[in-house]
Amino acid sequence: MIDQDKIKQAVRLLLEGIGEDISREGLLDTPDRIARMYEELYGGMEEDAGTHLSRTFHVNNSEMVVEKDITFYSTCEHHLLPFYGKVHIAYIPDGEVVGLSKLARTVEVFARRLQIQEKLTGQIADALMTFVHPKGVLVMVEAEHMCMTMRGIKKPGSQTVTLARRGVFETDPGLEERFFHLLK
Repeated sequence: MIDQDKIKQAVRLLLEGIGEDISREGLLDTPDRIARMYEELYGGMEEDAGTHLSRTFHVNNSEMVVEKDITFYSTCEHHLLPFYGKVHIAYIPDGEVVGLSKLARTVEVFARRLQIQEKLTGQIADALMTFVHPKGVLVMVEAEHMCMTMRGIKKPGSQTVTLARRGVFETDPGLEERFFHLLK
């Protein structure tokens, strides 16, 4: 659970640590603003993806379902800087599908945590396998990391791409090819 008092105290210490005057007008309410913002940005810490994925609908076919270009924003657990981009999800139903908005909500659950992209990709795939029980899932995440853009190597525009394959996507390369064709 998010402790707003601790966050406010930490923000005051951080501002003092970088040499700021925490009593100046522009910073007076900053600790409170940041504490409220963190409650929103890290709300996924308290959420369970199963809440969103537990309601499914019966289908008679096993055709691939693709939801692409799901925008997300997350925070790198190594530098506490944002990374953001798009998530593309494909799954092969095994008699059940989930509402399309629930795929985006699942992305949000995991993106709204301190995170690394590799783990985020796998968490989304694993949640779908666990709660929707498809024949297979493929999740692709494309993201720009501010730790690559703002500091260190300073390479804006570079993209990191991660994939997580589960079930039939691990054994049938033709399914992956169809997925990439549909992304174009």
